[in-house]
Amino acid sequence: MIDKARLAQKCSTWNIVLTPSQLDMLDEYAQILVDYNQKVNLTAITTPEGIEDRHFADSLLFAAQPEVAGRLVDVGTGAGFPGVVAKILKPELALTLMEPTGKRVEFLKYACAQLGLHGVEFAKERAEEAARKPWREQFDVACARAVAALPVLAEYCLPLVRVGGVFIALKGPDAPGELAAAQPALHKLGGQYAETRAFTLPDGSERRLILAKKISQTPTVYPRNGGKIAKSPL
Repeated sequence: MIDKARLAQKCSTWNIVLTPSQLDMLDEYAQILVDYNQKVNLTAITTPEGIEDRHFADSLLFAAQPEVAGRLVDVGTGAGFPGVVAKILKPELALTLMEPTGKRVEFLKYACAQLGLHGVEFAKERAEEAARKPWREQFDVACARAVAALPVLAEYCLPLVRVGGVFIALKGPDAPGELAAAQPALHKLGGQYAETRAFTLPDGSERRLILAKKISQTPTVYPRNGGKIAKSPL
């Protein structure tokens, strides 16, 4: 399916070293994704190099960050990016894939079973509802990719992160503007902006990883319901 040597070469530019076993798992994951995509809409990207660049390299770049450790929740994970790829790179992660769409959750369960991944929890939940349940402030890391603008995303993710943990948003070149708009939200939710890391993906597109530390507990009034979050971002 994918060109494993090509992917390994691309990742080596970031000093990400993939074992033959990990490359085989990514290759199998790509094939599972493309096959399953014929019956459930998971992704518009189905070419081998497209998957390598826009799904795998992007997710591996996130996963290679030193902060990605311990308990990780991938909010709105969709077809499993970046969470499943992070689990392949770092098998020791305790991964929760949070996705409200039932058909996608079924795909995630199937894919993880086929790949032999253990220590994965599946949460068919909206993040704003999950944070009012036992998942509140339970994770070392919360991440999200292509889910919402940063002020909205912060209210989805930060309530799930324990004090001392980190929220990482995978963003594109508009990250500085989103960050400026999100500063009030970060403050209200117990977060503090840490840094932005800039990278260029193999296809030339820009990736920004925005890191925010959780410095205090999120007030109990947050997160609000989904409608209020979308209509009136903090």
